[in-house]
Amino acid sequence: MGGLLFQAFIYLCAAVIAVPIAKRLGLGSVLGYLLAGIVIGPVFGLVGSETREIQHFAEFGVVMMLFLVGLEVQPRMLWQMRNRLLGLGGLQVVATVGAIMAIALLLGMTWQVALTIGLIFSLSSTAIVLQSLNEKGLSKTEGGRASFSVLLFQDIAVIPMLALIPLLAVPELVGGGAESIGGHGVDGTGDAPHADLSLVAGLPGWAHALVVLGAVAAVLLGGHYLSRPMFRFIAASRLREIFTATALLLVIGIGLLMTLVDLSPALGTFLAGVVLANSEFRHELESDIEPFKGLLLGLFFITVGAGIDFDILFGDFAIVIGLTLGVIVVKGLVLYALARLFRLDIADRWLFTLALAQAGEFGFVLLSFSLQNQALPPELAATLSLVVALSMLLTPGLFILYDLFVLRRSEGSSERQAEQFADTGTVIIAGIGRFGQIVNRLLVASGVKTVVLDHEAEMIDMLGKFGVKSYYGDASRPDLLHAAGIDGATAIVIAIDDRERSVEMVEHVRRNHPDVTILARAFDVNHLYLLNKAGVDVAVREMFDASLELGKEALKAIGMHPFKVERMSQVFRRHDQAGIDSLYELWDENIEVSSNKAYLSRAREHRATLKNLMETDRLQLHDRSERGWTPPPKHLAEHADD
Repeated sequence: MGGLLFQAFIYLCAAVIAVPIAKRLGLGSVLGYLLAGIVIGPVFGLVGSETREIQHFAEFGVVMMLFLVGLEVQPRMLWQMRNRLLGLGGLQVVATVGAIMAIALLLGMTWQVALTIGLIFSLSSTAIVLQSLNEKGLSKTEGGRASFSVLLFQDIAVIPMLALIPLLAVPELVGGGAESIGGHGVDGTGDAPHADLSLVAGLPGWAHALVVLGAVAAVLLGGHYLSRPMFRFIAASRLREIFTATALLLVIGIGLLMTLVDLSPALGTFLAGVVLANSEFRHELESDIEPFKGLLLGLFFITVGAGIDFDILFGDFAIVIGLTLGVIVVKGLVLYALARLFRLDIADRWLFTLALAQAGEFGFVLLSFSLQNQALPPELAATLSLVVALSMLLTPGLFILYDLFVLRRSEGSSERQAEQFADTGTVIIAGIGRFGQIVNRLLVASGVKTVVLDHEAEMIDMLGKFGVKSYYGDASRPDLLHAAGIDGATAIVIAIDDRERSVEMVEHVRRNHPDVTILARAFDVNHLYLLNKAGVDVAVREMFDASLELGKEALKAIGMHPFKVERMSQVFRRHDQAGIDSLYELWDENIEVSSNKAYLSRAREHRATLKNLMETDRLQLHDRSERGWTPPPKHLAEHADD
């Protein structure tokens, strides 16, 4: 027990000291974890061979991360990204394998070894890339989304790679015995893949395929039909720790099922996350899994740093460094060419290139599996393992290069473009979709000068044909808002189609420009409350007025008098606003509305009073203060034409 506590103390102490320092120096948390691992491992020797066993456990952080990513990806969004998922991801894997294989053949290796090396280095680090993109706020950029598409395809591609490698056994190595690199097995446990438990071992090909399809179907159908009843039952216990245990059980169970059918656990949990993306328990799942994911990923990065073998590094320093830089350059060239082919703009092109230029954690898995199947000689595998680790270690540095030389230049370019704005305006409109267009038309027709920003180039071009002047740019960027004249603006209308960014924009403008009136588009009541909490002055639900108008027309269509319809709509509007204000007192952003019993109770009470209120109001005499339906006073009407 003492040894376990000591090791835990060492790892936690290294993380607590190194990561805040790295963040303060602008190096990012990932590089902090990697450097912490180097210090406690190769430098001071505070940890030893147990690092490899800990790494097997910590790799589950990648599985949890893919589950959380899946929760953020709607099935519709996944379908929309199919072209990049298959086209960009597929081309990246094939082109990288081909390029690295060609170089290996030129160096005199057999085609089996060359192909195996190409497969190993075609993969990138899901853990480091997604963590770095999220940390730097780049995951929702075009470059970030393209990177995610490729990473997802790579996780899928691991499956056929594992099936192919046994066919690449080198005759000279057969019979030499299986070895392991860093203790990695195919399933990340350090043993032969599923040596004890497997649902597909020994099955013919058709039966193997049916079992795999059945496992995937079980994840999809179970997530859709069984998850809600299960989570409702657990939530009824009112024991938060049991809900947390259930969330962990779900992720671990799906990961185990995938390993039993020779699929990637990360892929399985990602699919489960996508299925649960529309669940009312999504946010609770995120909050329960997130701390475990963060700790395990941090531990994984530390073990990568601690596992670097400096004896091999210094023994063949020039060769190892040359191979590491060579892999990054070759992959970078392939990635840059694909980014141009898929027409990413310059900043996103470089983000895509630098983010994915390293090897990945699945490279360790393929290396170990290649050794077990005599597809690589042990000496070469040990060197390649170090190259994989070093390329991962250099990845945070590539992100720093992106920040220093690409992002700053891009921001400078945006500022120069922003300086060419014809005029600053009284009102800045962020987002010129179907909602923002109407706001802009009304303001312009009323003689108000506006500055319109939108991040969709196609929309900018289309509106230009109608004579609507607008500017391309991400309105959530503080530098672009400054260039657009936020300092001198009277108001800003936030009409972008991203809930999270709209709330962040409200917070930024309220904090840095307190005199600017903030008006925002709300998607629903929950988003309205988030905007109110962030400090918005006016938030309007995008569908409320349109729905109310259509309801009024429906009442007229069934024969109700227009005056009565107008009267009832006004009562309904006042009652709805009173309900919104009343329910805000009970709203909690950390609790799903469907699980907030106090909120639901008051909502039912509010709904029950509506019909009685409208019936009572209908029987009352007409209020002459309602100017929309009351003729002007006689003396004013007589002088109206003067």
